Amino acid sequence: MIYLKQVTPENWRLGLKVKDEQHQFVSDTAGILARAWAYREQRSRAFVIYWEEIPVGMALYYDLDELHAYDFSQLFIDERYQGKGYGFEAAGQIMDLMRADAKFSKAVLCYVEGNIAARNLYQKLGFYHTDESDGDEIIMEKFL
Repeated sequence: MIYLKQVTPENWRLGLKVKDEQHQFVSDTAGILARAWAYREQRSRAFVIYWEEIPVGMALYYDLDELHAYDFSQLFIDERYQGKGYGFEAAGQIMDLMRADAKFSKAVLCYVEGNIAARNLYQKLGFYHTDESDGDEIIMEKFL
C-alpha cells in the first residue's frame, strides 16, 4: 500500500535517489527540500512516498496563484522501486489532496523533454500538453 507523509525533521534524510541517467530529469532530495523552502509562502507541501513502511520516493506541490493552479513541481521514485506503479499511485493521491483543498480547479506541471517515462505517467493521469514550454521543459495541465 502506498501512502504519503509530509516531510518532517524525522524523515527527510532517507538516501533516496534516481538512476544516474535520470538526474537530468528530476531533482534529488535536497532539491525538493530547497524548493519546498523557497515556495513556503505558496503553501508548499513536500511528501515522502511510502510503500508499507519503506520510503520509496518524494513529491512536492505548491500554489501557483498567478495561474490559479497548483504546481505539481516534483515527483520521483527511488531507483530500487521504479516500475512498480508507485509513482502513479502516489501522484493520484497528490491529485486527491489538491481536489480536497479546492483552492484551485487546475494543476500544472513540467517535464524535461526526453523524459518519456514522466510524459507517459502524466498522460495516464489525465494531464495534457498546453503547447507551451519553458526552455527544455514541456508544460502540461489537468483540470481537477
